[in-house]
Amino acid sequence: MNENIFRILAALILFSGTGISIYFRSKADRASGGSISRSADGNLMMTVIRLVGLVLWLSPLVYLVHPAWMSWSKIGLPDWIRWLGVGIGILCVLGIYWLFISIGSGITPTSATRKEHKLVTSGIYRWVRHPLYTVGSSFIGAFGLMADNWFIIMMAALAFIAMAVRTPKEEANLIAKFGDEYRNYMKTTGAFLPKLKP
Repeated sequence: MNENIFRILAALILFSGTGISIYFRSKADRASGGSISRSADGNLMMTVIRLVGLVLWLSPLVYLVHPAWMSWSKIGLPDWIRWLGVGIGILCVLGIYWLFISIGSGITPTSATRKEHKLVTSGIYRWVRHPLYTVGSSFIGAFGLMADNWFIIMMAALAFIAMAVRTPKEEANLIAKFGDEYRNYMKTTGAFLPKLKP
């Protein structure tokens, strides 16, 4: 299969998902006047998140500009797996739209909540408390499959781990804000995947 076809599809999927995220995050910041603490996660965690994030976003861009620059981490996947990555990527773009439509102006760049934050338990949040982490890391992982690149897949896994480490602090902030309402919500939903009912 022609590498350029996968590059074009990967670019369309990457820029679609990223564009949706930028639009809704900007809209949330405008709606709240940008009132969110950027230091809520502490210096070490924010440094780790920023470094992983920088590499995470630069790697796909380097692949799109010139795939040979990322050839050192090429896997040699069969085309059907790369096409599976295309399918997962498209589903992730739809998931990104669904989660941003669901959370509205409650989206934040840190584990802190906005002053006017309301607990969202509808849409995708009816089943999963932190779908952004699952969908976002799957989105980058799908790009790694399309790019046939283990390094990009590894960066997606590291990003998920960093977000999972931050999750208890985020949930503590949500419990502090919403109390039993959030505790009850936790009983019926999974953190990253829907909760299996007995």
